[in-house]
Amino acid sequence: MTSSLSFRPIDAGWTLRASAGPAPGGLTDAVAAVVPGCVHTDLLAAGLIPDPFLDDNESALAWIGLVDWTYATTFPWTKDAADRTDLVFEGLDTVTTILLNGRAVGSTANQHRSYRFDVRDALVEGDNELVVRFRSPVKYANEQSVALGVRQRPYPLPYDAIRKSACSFGWDWGIATYTSGIVKPVGLESWSVARLAQTRVVAAPDGDGGTITVDVELERSRHDPVVVTVRVGGVETSGSLAGDDTTTTVTLSLAEVERWWPVGYGAQPLYDVEVELVAAADGMVLDRTARKVGFRDVRWDMTPDEAGTPFTLVVNDQPVFVKGVNWIPDDALTVRVTRDRVRRRFEQALDANLNLIRVWGGGLYESDDFYELADELGLLVWQDFLFACAAYAEEDPLRSEVEAEARENIVRLGHHASLVLLTGNNENLWGYEDWGWKLRLDGKTWGAHYYYELFPALVAELAPHVPYAPGSPFSPGMGWDGQTQTGPHPNDEQHGSMHLWEQWNRRDWHTYREHTPRFVAEFGWQGPPAWSTLVRSVSDAPLTPESPGMIVHQKAMEGNTKLSNGLIPHFRMPEAMEDWHWAMQLNQALAVRTALEHFRSWAPHTQGAIVWQLNDCWPVTSWAAIDGDERPKPLYYGLKNAFAPRLATIQPRDGGLAAVLVNDTAEPWSGGFVARRVGFAGDELARFETPVSLSPRETVTVSLPADVAVAADLASELVVAGVDDVRGFWFFAEPRDSALGAAEVEVHAEPVADGTRVTLTASTLVRDLTLLVDKVDADAVASDALVTLLPGESATLIVRHDGDGLAASALSDPRVLRTANELVAS
Repeated sequence: MTSSLSFRPIDAGWTLRASAGPAPGGLTDAVAAVVPGCVHTDLLAAGLIPDPFLDDNESALAWIGLVDWTYATTFPWTKDAADRTDLVFEGLDTVTTILLNGRAVGSTANQHRSYRFDVRDALVEGDNELVVRFRSPVKYANEQSVALGVRQRPYPLPYDAIRKSACSFGWDWGIATYTSGIVKPVGLESWSVARLAQTRVVAAPDGDGGTITVDVELERSRHDPVVVTVRVGGVETSGSLAGDDTTTTVTLSLAEVERWWPVGYGAQPLYDVEVELVAAADGMVLDRTARKVGFRDVRWDMTPDEAGTPFTLVVNDQPVFVKGVNWIPDDALTVRVTRDRVRRRFEQALDANLNLIRVWGGGLYESDDFYELADELGLLVWQDFLFACAAYAEEDPLRSEVEAEARENIVRLGHHASLVLLTGNNENLWGYEDWGWKLRLDGKTWGAHYYYELFPALVAELAPHVPYAPGSPFSPGMGWDGQTQTGPHPNDEQHGSMHLWEQWNRRDWHTYREHTPRFVAEFGWQGPPAWSTLVRSVSDAPLTPESPGMIVHQKAMEGNTKLSNGLIPHFRMPEAMEDWHWAMQLNQALAVRTALEHFRSWAPHTQGAIVWQLNDCWPVTSWAAIDGDERPKPLYYGLKNAFAPRLATIQPRDGGLAAVLVNDTAEPWSGGFVARRVGFAGDELARFETPVSLSPRETVTVSLPADVAVAADLASELVVAGVDDVRGFWFFAEPRDSALGAAEVEVHAEPVADGTRVTLTASTLVRDLTLLVDKVDADAVASDALVTLLPGESATLIVRHDGDGLAASALSDPRVLRTANELVAS
C-alpha cells in the first residue's frame, strides 16, 4: 500500500560551536542554536557577542567569518513504509559538509538554492545525530578566487568566487557580517511512488477568460501510473502519467477571470491553484502543492523610435510609468526578516506612491513571503539574478552552481503576478565596458555566458512568459559575439535602462536635468539615518560627522566628502551636529525629489525611475529612504511627493520656465491652471491663468510667460504654479544665495484616534518644513514632510504614535521643527 508524502521538521535541540579558526575562548563549547538561524543570532542570544550593529562592533566581530562552525542535533526516527526518506535543506549559508550518524551524506556551496539528500540508508531506529559543518566563508572565497582566477570587483574580498549574498562581505552601505548558518527550514521528507519535483504554473488571460497551464516534473521511486489533478475554484482537470513518464502538462480553462493590475491601475485578484499527485491504483494523494496566481499580460516595449529605444513596461496593454525603488536585504542578519517586517516595508512603499521594487543583484532571491505580499499588494517586482559589480568565472564549480540556482529560482518565482522582469546582473555589462576589466581580465571569462546565453535559455525553457534583460543598465540591441559586447553602450541614456551616478560621485544634483534617459534603473543621494537611529547605534562623545563611530557607519568611499561637496552649492555647512544631520537629510531629499520631478516631466519619453534605495540593512549613513531601524527619512517624503498620482512641477525649458502637469491616474484632470511670481513676503508680482485638461495618464507642458518666469530680484522671489492644491515651486536662487529669513510657524496639536493632528501655520515663507518627530517619540511617524508654505498658509498632518497626544510645545521645539530657513538665516 502506498503512503503519502510527509515532512517532519528538524528544528529542535540544535547546538552551535566553533570547530576551527580564531574564535575567542569558550566558543569551542556548544551553545544553544535556533534553526532556522545563523551564527550571529545564536551568539547574540547566548550573550557571547555584542550587537554587531553598534559602534565599531563590526570590526570586533570580523573573526566570525574566519571560523569554521558546527551545528549539531539529535532526533528520533522510526522506520516507516515509505520508499524514500530525504533530508531536505531549504537554505544553507553557505559551504557545508553534512553528516548523519557520522556518515557524510552531502555537501553544499551555494546560499541561493535548496538541497535534498536520500538518507534512508543512513537513518537508524531511535536517536540519529545530524551534524552540519560550515567552512569559513572568507577562507573558502579566497581559496576559490585563487582556483578560479582573480577577477575584477570593487571590494577586497572575493565575493564573486562564492555563491553567497555579495553584500554579506560588506558594501558601500553595508556591514560585513560574513554570516554562516542553517538559514531556512530543514527536515525529513518521506515519500513513495513519486513526488512533485518541479511544478510550474502559468496564468494567461484570454479575452474575458483565462488559461492555467501546469507543467509537472516528477521524481519516482516506482514505475506506477499516477494522475496529476489541477483545481481552480470549482474547475478541475487531470492528466495521467504512465509508469515511465516523469513529465506532463495539464491545462485548465476558465470562462471568466478578473485581471490583475499593478497598484494604482486596478485591483489585484488572485486565484488559488491546487495541484495533486495521486496514485492511479488506489487514489491515494502522494504529493500536493498550491500557488496563487493573477491573470495579466506583461511586456517591455523596446520598439525603436526617433529618439532611440524605449524601455516601457506594459501591463494588460497599459503602459505603466514605473515609480520604483531598489531593495537590499532588509537586515544584514537576514534570518530576522519576517513576513510582518516585509509587509511593513511594502506598506511604507505603497504610502510613498511606489509601484515597483527592484531586488538588487548583490543581495538575495527573497523569501516566498516577499513575492506573495507583492502579488497581494500590487507591487511590481524586478528581480536581478545575483551578480553585482564584478566579473564572474564561467568555469566549474561555479558554472554548475549558477545553473542550479537559476533553474530553481526561475521555477520558484515564475508564477508570481508581480514579477515583471528578470535581469542578468547589476552593472556587469557596464563594468566590462568602462571599468578597466578588459585589460585586467586578460582573456578570462567574466560572466557573458550567463547573461547572454544561459539565463535567457533557462527563462525560455522554464518561464517563457517572464521578460528577461541581460543586465542593468542595458541597451536593447546589445549582444556578445564570444569576444566582445556588440551593439550600443550599456549605459546609453537614449537606449533602454540607465544608471546615473556621476551626480553623487562628482557633480551637483542640478545636473540630473542634463539627462533625459528612457528609463533610470539606479540613481541616488546619501543622507544620515533618523536621529533616534543614529544615537542608538553610535555612542561617540562628542558625536560629530567624523567621530569614530560615524566613520564606521559611513561605508561609501569618500562619503562624507561627497556629502559636503553636494551640500555646499545649496547651503552653507552647519557646525552643530544636529544642524549637520538635518542639512544632509534635507539635501538628500532635495536631490532625489529634483531628479524625480525632472524625469516625470519627460514622460512618456522617460517611462520610469528606480531610486537607490528603499531600505537599509543596519543603521548607517546611506542612500536609503527608510533607515535600518525602519524609520522614514526626509527622502521618504521626497519620494512620496515626487511620485504623487498628480504632480505639478516647474522645469527649465527652452531658455525659460514651464509648468509640467502629470496625471498618473485613470481619471481625467481638468481645472484652472494658475502660475504666480511672488515675493518672499507673499506679495504677488505677476500672474498667468489658463484652463487645462489632461486625459488619464497624460503629461502636459504649459510654457510660462516671461513676466512670471523672469525674476526682478533672484534672491527674494519664487514661482508657484499648479491646479488647485496640486502645485510646484521654482526658486530663482539657491537657498544659500537667497533672502530666506527665519521661519515663523505656529503649531497647533490635538489628539486623534491614531496619534496627533498637527496644524502648521506660517507667518513667513517656510521652505521644506519637516517635523523630526522621532526626537519627541522614537516610534512616532509623520504623514508628510518637506512642506513649503507661503506667508499665511497652513498645512495639516498626522503624527502617528501610541499613547496620549503630543504637545505643541514639543513639536515646535527647534530641534524637532526643521526647515531650510535655519540653514540660511543667521
